[in-house]
Amino acid sequence: MASFSVITSYFVLIFIFSGDLSAAAEFDFGTLTLSRLRLLGDAHMTANGSVRLTRDIGVPNSGAGKVLYSTPVEFRRPGNPSPASFSTFFSFSVTNLNPSSIGGGLAFVISPDDEYVGDAGGFLGIMGGETARNGVAAVEFDTLMDVEFKDINGNHVGLDLDSMVSAQVGDLDTIGVDLKSGDQVNSWVDYSGPNQSIKVYVSYSNFKPNEPIISANFDLNKYITNDSMFVGFSGSTQGSTETHTIEWWSFKSSFDENTTFETLAPPQATAEKSNPPPQFLAPQASNSSNTNTTSHGRCHNRLCRDGPGAVVGVVTAGAFFLAFCVFAFIYAYNKKFKGDEKNNNLGSDLIKMPKEFSYKELKLATKGFDSGKIIGHGAFGTVYKGILPSTGGVVAVKRCSHAGQGKTEFLSELSIIGTLRHRNLVRLQGWCHEKGEILLVYDLMRNGSLDKALFESNMVLSWHDRRKILIGVASALSYLHQECENQVIHRDIKSSNIMLDEVFNATLGDFGLARQVEHDKSPDATIAAGTMGYLAPEYLLTGRATDKTDVFSFGAVVLEVVSGRRPIETGGGVGNLVEWVWGLHREGDLMAAVDPRLGCEFNEAEMRRAILVGLACSNPDPMGRPSMRGVVQMLLGDCDVPIVPRTKPTLSYSTSHLLLSLQDSVSDLNEMITLSTTSSENSFSGGGGGGGVEIVMVS
Repeated sequence: MASFSVITSYFVLIFIFSGDLSAAAEFDFGTLTLSRLRLLGDAHMTANGSVRLTRDIGVPNSGAGKVLYSTPVEFRRPGNPSPASFSTFFSFSVTNLNPSSIGGGLAFVISPDDEYVGDAGGFLGIMGGETARNGVAAVEFDTLMDVEFKDINGNHVGLDLDSMVSAQVGDLDTIGVDLKSGDQVNSWVDYSGPNQSIKVYVSYSNFKPNEPIISANFDLNKYITNDSMFVGFSGSTQGSTETHTIEWWSFKSSFDENTTFETLAPPQATAEKSNPPPQFLAPQASNSSNTNTTSHGRCHNRLCRDGPGAVVGVVTAGAFFLAFCVFAFIYAYNKKFKGDEKNNNLGSDLIKMPKEFSYKELKLATKGFDSGKIIGHGAFGTVYKGILPSTGGVVAVKRCSHAGQGKTEFLSELSIIGTLRHRNLVRLQGWCHEKGEILLVYDLMRNGSLDKALFESNMVLSWHDRRKILIGVASALSYLHQECENQVIHRDIKSSNIMLDEVFNATLGDFGLARQVEHDKSPDATIAAGTMGYLAPEYLLTGRATDKTDVFSFGAVVLEVVSGRRPIETGGGVGNLVEWVWGLHREGDLMAAVDPRLGCEFNEAEMRRAILVGLACSNPDPMGRPSMRGVVQMLLGDCDVPIVPRTKPTLSYSTSHLLLSLQDSVSDLNEMITLSTTSSENSFSGGGGGGGVEIVMVS
């Protein structure tokens, strides 16, 4: 009984049938009683008052459910040529409870009755496959690509008019919304009866987007069988445990041809909760502006009537208020100043950064840095997927490790990436330094990292996309090496640091190990850092990173992309990838390096050119490697690849040269050289000058 009272207090009715004949219906979840909702099939209430359309049932079972407003809404009136206009806003989430879940979806529906639940799977509970069902209009949010219904993908919006083959479709990948992310998604559906037009908007944000994902014209009269129809939602699964939850719903309709609906939207979420329950503002009266004006008028007239005493009171109160504001300003300023001192003036060092985010905002965006939001691990930090509550923008939030070295690397990353601008470099949106944490906020790349696309995806990356990725990364490195004011040496070029957007454009990220040097100036020796399989031999020996060491790492990435093999393979693999491809080249069997998953779906001339570029970049002698500007031209076919010898060249280092280089390295490193490693690091020892130098490779 107690739980029932909680639910009913959460849902109270505002259904309006006023004396105004133009009015039709208005209600929302915040004021709707439980008795006004009709739950069908698998639909049920949850403990927090939301409605779940599907149940957590074992694979491979399928299910469907529907929730409807229990009173039919008038959509058509005799003698009125136009159907009713309506505007509805709803928030929902789709959660996969099992890795084998393959989808289903949900839909906003206009239905002729309140008894029927359609089939599961691709029918989304809207209609059935055995008998055609007329009088149904729906906006579907489909998480399953069903060839039978000509779906474009498993992440789209569709307008369904008496058919599961959508009359119009919007691809949600184009606006960065993932239905199956588990995050709350907001949608607005606006239909104009006089104009016979519908617009559908979708966003993570509480603010309605400027552009609709679907905009179409159709006469609703042709698709409704009754003057009054039921409105609500349906959802389904197909052999999965995908659940579909309606968190919030508001609806308005009218027959007034001049009606302009106020945009339905939720208020700001509860500030202190990382995953707040839906709380929404009550509808404002349409004449609120007039009311405010009238209220001002009354205040002015009252002052005139009450005379000077009232004026003196107002002035005194105003002076008190002004003094309070000054005090508050001084207090806030002092607190801010002292806070800045505690942060060791970090803010002044980062003043050129794009934006400073608050810790509270980023914690809310990542749901309290939930482990389920982790999408990767960079150098000295963990990367989380986040949704900014202020804009709905999807971002990647990199959280600095708490070690002192991690802080140093993050500050290095900030100082470098904050000044770089290139289409193939990951874009830094901003930063945060609060509560002893350093956080970096980047654009999120929808297709994740290159290594995951190559080795962990069920989809085979096409040669067209692979070549585009290589050209993009080469362009970014050419910019870093030759077009920046100071040359930037990345030092950690590898496939896991190459991110892919929704159309597989590549962006190079993770500048935690990067270094800036003046052009044509010899770099200082450092502790060698990077990942085995990508590291140039001279870098391992001397610890001096140059643009040529980046070129070698890129060559390993090229061979990784063309072959579909990791740079270091164990357990019966090819071992060292670079060595293996050099061996194929020596035997005259270069095309044996091609990823067999590509079949014959590639341009042989482009492929051969790419493999030769990879070998040219992997030349053990740094002086024999091309520049990255030259690599771009080679990959594009604008210039020839230099002759790559059949026999792998050797590293041209004399013993005396090597000893001098190592001696210089030891002298330059001084106390930077560490004699121990952590569990997350591998080590390689090279001797010289009578002592051992440990070179650290960060995995």
